[in-house]
Amino acid sequence: MPVLHEPVHLSDLLKYEAPNLYSRDEVVVAAGQTLALGAVVGRVTATHEIVALDPTANDGRETVAGVLIEAVVTAATERKRSVIVSRHALVFGGSLVLPTTLTSEQTTAALAQLTALGVLVRRFPQSTTHAESIL
Repeated sequence: MPVLHEPVHLSDLLKYEAPNLYSRDEVVVAAGQTLALGAVVGRVTATHEIVALDPTANDGRETVAGVLIEAVVTAATERKRSVIVSRHALVFGGSLVLPTTLTSEQTTAALAQLTALGVLVRRFPQSTTHAESIL
């Protein structure tokens, strides 16, 4: 019998957010991005566009801006509107998507930056996902 894999849904990631969309910000995703639901993202200072988190950069994308609440793919010349959770929320760490190139220190720093924003990352005992090992 084949194994079926259910895709990640917003309810898998976002466990609590403040009422009246207080936790969310509308953003513009930069061109040339492939970002999954739950991606921890940064914001380019010069353009205010959202991109994949890159701790080695020095243009703003090295600082966590929030967590993307939908998957977004942009072509090389296209930008798209989307939404991030950037404050007063509770997310499941097993559904977060961090760059695979992060060191454990960079991962810890990214999670600390989320906490500083007010986006608390929690691990729930019933999950056994790979991302859980980062917490």
